[in-house]
Amino acid sequence: MDAVSDPQVQTVVFMKSAQVGGTEVLNNVIGYYIDQDPSPMLAVMPTLEIGHAWSKDRLAPMLRDTPALHGKVKDAKARDSGNTLLHKTFPGGHITIAGANSPASLASRPVRVVIQDEIDRFPPSAGAEGDPIKLADKRTQTFWNRKRIRVSTPTIKDLSPVEREYNISNMQRWHVPCPHCGEHQILEFEYLKWPEGRPADAFYTCRHNGCVIEEKDKNAMVAAGEWRAEKPGSLIAGFHICEIYSPWSSFAELAQGFLEVKDHPELLKTWVNTALAQTWEEKGGGMDDGALSDRREVYAAPVPDGAVMLIAGVDVQDDRLEIETVAFGKHKETWGIDYTVLHGDPGNIDLWDQLDDYLLQSFQHETGAAVRIYATGIDTGGHFTQQVYDFCKSRWKRRVFALKGVGGFGKPLINKPSRNNAKRVRLFSVGVDTGKELVNSNLKIAEPGPGYCHFPDHYDGDFFDQLTAEKLITKYTRGRATMAWVLKSAGRRNEALDIRVYVRAVYELVSRSLHKLARGIEARAIEAKENPVQNAAAEEAPGSTDAENTEKKKTKKKRTGRKRSGWVKNW
Repeated sequence: MDAVSDPQVQTVVFMKSAQVGGTEVLNNVIGYYIDQDPSPMLAVMPTLEIGHAWSKDRLAPMLRDTPALHGKVKDAKARDSGNTLLHKTFPGGHITIAGANSPASLASRPVRVVIQDEIDRFPPSAGAEGDPIKLADKRTQTFWNRKRIRVSTPTIKDLSPVEREYNISNMQRWHVPCPHCGEHQILEFEYLKWPEGRPADAFYTCRHNGCVIEEKDKNAMVAAGEWRAEKPGSLIAGFHICEIYSPWSSFAELAQGFLEVKDHPELLKTWVNTALAQTWEEKGGGMDDGALSDRREVYAAPVPDGAVMLIAGVDVQDDRLEIETVAFGKHKETWGIDYTVLHGDPGNIDLWDQLDDYLLQSFQHETGAAVRIYATGIDTGGHFTQQVYDFCKSRWKRRVFALKGVGGFGKPLINKPSRNNAKRVRLFSVGVDTGKELVNSNLKIAEPGPGYCHFPDHYDGDFFDQLTAEKLITKYTRGRATMAWVLKSAGRRNEALDIRVYVRAVYELVSRSLHKLARGIEARAIEAKENPVQNAAAEEAPGSTDAENTEKKKTKKKRTGRKRSGWVKNW
């Protein structure tokens, strides 16, 4: 905040973790310019939707409850207030809230102050206009006393915009004195220690003399610190701070947070970004098929002990359907169960009848229970979209979902369904780049346990060749570095990888039922031991078939009672 009010500084960069007051800094900057130095301002959020939420939840309460600001922005209900959700005026200036995904909201409005929050979540391009960071900067070009404030938690190494901006700044870090020896140092996670299995007893060790710094010493030590620049000659003021400094996060909580995510690559990545304010370095561009095929194992049963929920993924090609059934256990540990190719014309109903028979089959669990496929995801891309819609629509109650892949890093793995299609089918969009990143992260786990991928001995080499067909590369889009998954060699097939992404996406939809299914398997296993013949004949799927539903409707008792009538009922 001091740098923002320094007349010699035009650009301020804040690379931060969570829980260090970053959003409050931006609120204070806006309040300062409204009260002390009225100016036209532009606040840019990753999307317009986030901008709406920030305006309602953060900006409006500050304007209402801060005495120095109260009344300077008129009530939105007044006809001449000049106050809307995304544009607010005050004496001497105004503030406009824009989305980095909306080129119209970034254009044609000269401003003196540009505030950009979470720039690492900005899209590479605002429509066809180019980098939204540069677009917003252009709005300040005519002001000699312009200010540009950029704040974000970092993301991927060498691709993170806030890391790039921080590296060309004066790179200031908060140096604190050791309460015992007085030596100044920055706080880093590698110096946080705790006894084995006791994160509640975590403490910090002085990097100079090994002094033990306890939690009770932290707040006074941080308060006595000072900013020190690594490159004092730069005109850009850059600041970096992580959660270790935060008064709202203790040493013990940080240690516990690390232990909870250290075995989950996708969670560890988020923790490194949001707790340590460090970029995540992707190691390698993809897995080697030989390393995975060497991990094949002989299961004691088609579905081994520990596996609970069976999910199938289906990839539709012009002359076949490729299907993999994968079992999930606790903590996203998976077992490949079966990989099948059904040859035929997807335009012919006979092939879909074969798929239906496949999805209705049962698999023997190691406990003796019979288990069936709980949910299925089918890709709607390709030339047979309508056939997929027809198949999924009539099997919604069996959790057969229609999926559509959407490219781009940072997209959610799976979104809420849309019915904006001719068949009015619930269609789920799948972030395929995100899914491939998650799948590859799990494939890299070397020891059985959370996230580990098991493979049966009957999977052939072609499966592993497809599963590892793509690699992650860096490419440049409109001058900005982005990550992309590409085939390792031209013509290489990747159906197995695509199917794994569908399976993982469907798991996110139905994972809440995992514990319930585990209890059901245990109960059926006990029943199978007591009466194996009767149990095998009466075993039901977790979710009735269409025929079973019809039979239940026929035998269901009719409701008795007075028939309702009237305009509301019969209109």
